[in-house]
Amino acid sequence: MLVSLLAPSRSAPELPGHGYWRRLLPLLTVLACVTRVPSFVRPLWNPDEGYLAVQARLLADGGELYETVVDRKPPLVPWLYRASFAVFGDESLTPVRVLATGAQVLTAVLLASLARRRWGDRAGRTAGVLYLLTSIGLNPEDAQAALFEVFILPCTAWAMWCADRRRWGAAGVAVGCAFLAKQTGGAVLAPVLWLLWRSGAPRSGLVRLGVGAVVPVLGAALLTDPAGFLFWTVTGSGAYASFTGSELHVLARALANSAILAVACAGLIPPVVRVLRVARGGSADLWLWAASSAVAVTLGFHFFGHYHLQLLPPLALLATAALRLLPGDRLAPVLRASASCCALFLAWGLLAPRPELAHAQRVAAEVSRRTAPADRVLVWGMHPETYWLADRTPATRFLTAGLLTNYSGGRDGPRVGERYGVAGAWEVFRAELASGPPVLVVDDSRGKPYGPERVPSLRRILVGRYAEVGTVDGAVLYARTNGRD
Repeated sequence: MLVSLLAPSRSAPELPGHGYWRRLLPLLTVLACVTRVPSFVRPLWNPDEGYLAVQARLLADGGELYETVVDRKPPLVPWLYRASFAVFGDESLTPVRVLATGAQVLTAVLLASLARRRWGDRAGRTAGVLYLLTSIGLNPEDAQAALFEVFILPCTAWAMWCADRRRWGAAGVAVGCAFLAKQTGGAVLAPVLWLLWRSGAPRSGLVRLGVGAVVPVLGAALLTDPAGFLFWTVTGSGAYASFTGSELHVLARALANSAILAVACAGLIPPVVRVLRVARGGSADLWLWAASSAVAVTLGFHFFGHYHLQLLPPLALLATAALRLLPGDRLAPVLRASASCCALFLAWGLLAPRPELAHAQRVAAEVSRRTAPADRVLVWGMHPETYWLADRTPATRFLTAGLLTNYSGGRDGPRVGERYGVAGAWEVFRAELASGPPVLVVDDSRGKPYGPERVPSLRRILVGRYAEVGTVDGAVLYARTNGRD
């Protein structure tokens, strides 16, 4: 069916643009909705969604981003969650998943428009469809979650769309918005600059591009806290970005996620290899886009699956560029392979168990049972969604142990501990717990290297002030006592 829809029409030629988008938009929308079905079958897909949900609740309660609500990410996606909660309530992430689906539709439309402008109607349809078929080609917790990378994608595609039309001011705004979704989104600046140089645009084009990129970023900094914005998004993540301490662990993750993505792109890889021999046919900027996205995946040396989503738009366009030069009968095998892989990942998303979600739900149920709605609690672990599921307020701005120990990103080596936490975090953490002691502390480390036995400051807080009152699924619960240090 997809092949027939992508094939050139045998009827009388249409006027330019007449009916094209009227037929293609419903196809892309339906395809995006189908590929995102697994996104809606679970309350949460991973801890990052939980982190964003807790952030949004704290912002709704008067919290200030980069002050009383902190993360290493720019503010755009937390603001999107906050806006969704303000309109639809904060009990479900379904509205945010709808926004994520819309982001995928918009990305596909922009890619289709780019390809159509360069190579014709069929190329536009091919690019949009190929992108959506491969867009879920990762572990479902990476591909189906409403995370930062999903909202990077329409911004980067918009930047390339504007640059292709020499709209440099708008391209700059798109680059700025991509950065505000996540820092690595700014990597799209490289192919945009290439297109600017190739266009022979005057110096004013570079000025418009620069101003367009700076304005949204500067505006976001001023709307939050400029010093905090700079620290949390740029200068305060040195230890997190280090490769030292978990080399084999990180390498294994990089290879595994790259292999998964290769399976999803099995239909695209042969034509993309073909592009290597036709780079002079207008694909140099796409290769630069793919290369800069690969660099973005590498930055930080964590190689989580969702990082790889940035690679998919340029890969879809590169495959489209190759297919236009191959015999027409080569399109059908590519589409069949991509559709088959898409079905495989769709089934994975619908059927695979999520044991960590079940664990967080059990712990959250026990936290709810042992505390009152107004009580503050501390969950010492890597599952901030526990706060959201339990509907309890965190006792600290640091929603995971990772910010305080550098375990973020799955560090499993020697660079985990108090000395590797975010600079100044422990002073703030101790002050927060002294001024508003949590009623309940949940040690959810479960043998990880950030457990209280390896974190002296946390151990001192627990000893004398808290008593163990039970365990849930490996997590240890401590209730506050009347004792003193």
